[in-house]
Amino acid sequence: MDIQIATLCDFAADYNGKMVVSGTIDVLAAPALPIIQPHCCLAIRLCITPEDNGPHKFTVNIIDGDGKSLDDKMPIEADMPVELPEEAPFVHRNLILNFQGLKFEQDGVYFIDISIDNELIQRLPLRVVKVDQPAQG
Repeated sequence: MDIQIATLCDFAADYNGKMVVSGTIDVLAAPALPIIQPHCCLAIRLCITPEDNGPHKFTVNIIDGDGKSLDDKMPIEADMPVELPEEAPFVHRNLILNFQGLKFEQDGVYFIDISIDNELIQRLPLRVVKVDQPAQG
């Protein structure tokens, strides 16, 4: 199983197997902590081959620089059974996870870890930055 696309973004959708991704995110910046991201999506496109047939466990975890999960809702785990038709050399599947109200208590580097069968397949870095507001004049 191969991840061909993995990104945090403002919006993602699957239209008949075509993935639409808008507004990729690698930095969150705000004048105060905690930083709360009202809405975002994790967009993932998998290429699956006949060798991948069978049961799998899919996991997403957002962690801080010390490896601690972002909150008690993490990690997100799901069973992912795979069964390709005999005539198919491969198939693509789009996975879109919608997040509401992600809360980052501290600035620093966070990671979005994507694992399949307890093996880390992709790690996406995310910087959280507190920025100074310009003085009002």
